[in-house]
Amino acid sequence: MAERENRRDRRERDEAPEFADRLVAINRVSKTVKGGKRFGFAALVVVGDQKGRVGFGKGKAKEVPEAIRKATEQAKRQMIRVALKEGRTLHHDVEGRHGAGKVVMRTAPTGTGIIAGGPMRAVFEMLGVQDVVAKSIGSQNPYNMIRATLDGLKKEASPRSVAQRRGKKVAEILKKDEPAAEAADA
Repeated sequence: MAERENRRDRRERDEAPEFADRLVAINRVSKTVKGGKRFGFAALVVVGDQKGRVGFGKGKAKEVPEAIRKATEQAKRQMIRVALKEGRTLHHDVEGRHGAGKVVMRTAPTGTGIIAGGPMRAVFEMLGVQDVVAKSIGSQNPYNMIRATLDGLKKEASPRSVAQRRGKKVAEILKKDEPAAEAADA
């Protein structure tokens, strides 16, 4: 009995956060059969809570709304958490790759906004990033651009996680980075 209640509570908690979603691409696809061609639709959707969680999904169906629904469901199942600096930008510059697609993402000062193209912009908006400069190099395929962006975001590490991994305090980690930056400026 208690297990059933725990499962219900967990399900309600998982559904509780309100997610925003963005349709990135929709393609008409066809399957050639004996009688001719059967048409369907493929949708690419990015979902996020705009507080540091984001995911993407793809879905195929005979009708557009059904394809979007399938893609949204898959995106909600495949969400990742990304540590954000001050809840608005990345902690450090990072690169991501997938196939021939490569993206470079750089932290930005307050007021910069989201300077990124197409599918990357959708990922940052759903993630809740307010200031970032990003560049896509190579493949312009939206599927690969989103995968490359998420690959880079998975590499993002907050000072707290780095300090925990090294068994040190956050202040020690930040203090070590500052003299290196000053030496680079000289």
